[in-house]
Formats: sequence, C-alpha cells, structure tokens
Amino acid sequence: MATRVLLTGGAGYIGSHTYVALCEAGYECIVLDNFSNAAHGVPDVLEKITGAPVQLVEGDVLDRGCLDHIFHAHHIDAVIHFAALKSVGESIANPLAYMQCNIGGLVTLMQAMKAAGVYHLVFSSSASVYGNPEALPVPETAPLSYASPYGYTKLACEQIIAQAGAADPKWAVGVLRYFNPVGAHPSGLIGEDPKDVPNNLMPYIAKVAAGELPQLSVFGNDYPTQDGTGVRDYIHVCDLAAGHVLSLKSLLEENAGHLVNLGTGQGYSVLELLDAYSKACGRDLPYQIVERRPGDPAASFADPQRARDVLGFQASHSLDEMCASSWHWINTGAQKPG
Repeated sequence: MATRVLLTGGAGYIGSHTYVALCEAGYECIVLDNFSNAAHGVPDVLEKITGAPVQLVEGDVLDRGCLDHIFHAHHIDAVIHFAALKSVGESIANPLAYMQCNIGGLVTLMQAMKAAGVYHLVFSSSASVYGNPEALPVPETAPLSYASPYGYTKLACEQIIAQAGAADPKWAVGVLRYFNPVGAHPSGLIGEDPKDVPNNLMPYIAKVAAGELPQLSVFGNDYPTQDGTGVRDYIHVCDLAAGHVLSLKSLLEENAGHLVNLGTGQGYSVLELLDAYSKACGRDLPYQIVERRPGDPAASFADPQRARDVLGFQASHSLDEMCASSWHWINTGAQKPG
C-alpha cells in the first residue's frame, strides 16, 4: 500500500507542485486547504496533470475536529505542512492573524498528529529566520533573527518543533528553509497566481509583462551589490518540490529529523531577474527606482551543502529556465483555475 501523505495547504503554489512530485514518486496524497490563497479549480487541474482524482478536504488547519477526522478516515502516515500566511507586509499590518494562523496552525496540527500516532512531518520554513545575514552564503548554523512578524512566526515554529522533539523522540521532522521559490510547472497548468497585488518579485514582474501592472518598482539601487539592487537566491518551484519528496523519503527511511536550506547557492539581483524575464517575454520591461524598504537585507543566498549531504538535493534549473516557465504559465492562454 502506498504511503499516505497529508498536504496542508496543498492547493497553494508550492503545495500543488509538491503534490504532483509526490504522485509521480508513488505517494498517495490527501489535500487539506481552506482556499484563502488558492483557486478552487486547482484540484481539477492537478487531476488533469496526474491523471487521477484528487482526494480533497476543504477545511482549516486550525480546526482540530477537521484534522482528527482526516487522520481517522485516511490513516495518514506523514504530513507536509504548507498551510500558512506568507506576506511580510501583511504580517506587519496584522501580526495577530499571523500568530494565530502560522503558530496556532502548527500547534493544532502537531497535537492532532500526536493523538493519531503520526510523527513524521515536513515543515515549510523560510530563509526569513536569518534576518539580515551576517555572512554569505548563509549556512544553517548562521545566527537566527527576524525582521517581520512573518519571520518571527517561522522562527517560533522551528523552536516549537525542536522543543516537541526534545520532549518526545518519536518526532522526526524535516525543517526546510526556503529561499525564494519562483517559476511554474512545465505543463503551464499550475504556477504562482496571487489573488491580490503580488508581494514577491517574480510574480510582480510577470504581471508587468502581462500588462496587468504598469511597471516594476525597484526598492533601492544603492546597496553594496554588483548593480546596487538587492540580491536573492531564486529556486525553481519544481526543484523545491523535489526537495520535499527527498525530505519525506529521508524521514520515513531514517526515522530522524533534519534541518536544511533549500536554495541554489547563487544570488541574483533585482535587475538581473528583470533582464532575464525581459528575455523570456521578448521585450524590455519598464521599471523605476524608488526608496529602499526598511528591513530589506542587501543580499541573501543559501549555502546548500547540507541539503546535498543529507538529502542528495541539488537544484537544477537556471534563472532563464525559471523565468521562461513563469512566462509559459502566464502566457499559455489556458484558463487559470478559478
């Protein structure tokens, strides 16, 4: 019988791509999503990609009764926890909602898992736990900090996981610190499609390329970087999805946790990303330089060595491939799931 995996937030951007990767690897997946930041048509699209119906539960990770029902009805073997709020700016404006969803959601989920006797968990963390990095590339041993309530929630969740593991050695948790996921599935059927004005750089550029937004605002061009704009580590979402499959496989085989960066180890500036997307869409995209945003680090990119050593993980997509896949998603003409 195939290993059954619960994906909380499984209809979202990273969750949907990981769903496809897990199905391709032979896992049986159950999706839990409240569709607060995912389109209701995503499960139908996932069925089209994988050729099999999606087992979907529409519900909230904060709903303990819903979780208990899922564990009882589906005999779950492991969980990948994506469900969380993820906008830095929104977290500053509404920190309590972020504490409730991100921290409360993890605690409720882990309580339900423990009650069901399920102790294998892959957790979506973030490079935001490094705050403003002191040295580059950033290793997992770097000092931890945060520059927003969102970053605080990810750091707090990591600490909760560590303390739960110290109290009960049955826990085997893979903590994955994402850098900057971008791009889309090669089918062009799933990708990043924020419901509001995007908070992240590539989806914003994509909307400029599609004519939905007039131009890109570049926040500062006087950083100590090669062209003065901020430098980040962008990782293709399909590489990121593959990292989750490797993390889950390791947990199930080794019955021991791990904490790794998921990035490429290569930093690209805002203008480099803009140039690569201009190449993908075939025209120069307009931008303006504006004031820096408070709290933005000049540069942040991963040291991915531990992920290679522990999981055998290696990102394989170039920046040009990331941009081309995003433009394919935007420009396929396929009806976006709604």
